Amino acid sequence: MGMAEFERKKDEKINGVIYDMSPMPGFQHGIINGNIYTNIAKGLKDSLCLVFIENLDYQYHPEINDDYLCPDIMIVCDRKKLKGSFYKGVPKFIVETLSPSTAKRDKTEKKDIYEQAGVEEYWIVSPQGSVEIYYLQDGKYVLEQNYILQDDQEDEDYNAETVISLRGFPHIKMTLREIFENIE
Repeated sequence: MGMAEFERKKDEKINGVIYDMSPMPGFQHGIINGNIYTNIAKGLKDSLCLVFIENLDYQYHPEINDDYLCPDIMIVCDRKKLKGSFYKGVPKFIVETLSPSTAKRDKTEKKDIYEQAGVEEYWIVSPQGSVEIYYLQDGKYVLEQNYILQDDQEDEDYNAETVISLRGFPHIKMTLREIFENIE
């Protein structure tokens, strides 16, 4: 029996259909998630809220079925809704970092699921340097900001120092440069 048989395969279940999330996305994906996670974790140090990175399944309507997603980054504040490897509450904040195999789902089905579940803020980050920020307004996502990193200081659209803060946690801030640090 090799270790491989115990390895948990990453997957998601939407409307009863299981989507295999392998192959793992490229290394840039992990670096970006790590950069965002680190900034959030610092900001949540003395809080009841927790931040998870690629390692907690979110059951988004447990009263209906056992569908689940595995968000890249998720802030949860209702610890009573944590059970084993699942969270069954409403996350306060979710980030999905795009990879070629998940990009379409992250921008369509998952966005709709998070919207319907009542997730207040949803970021879609692309390793190519873009950040789309959606806020829930009257039950619908509104694209609040859309940044494309320009880190050439000579360029008139230079924006690497632009500070983004989380709406629900305004003291948690990061620059575009910090989000995309070390990916080249």
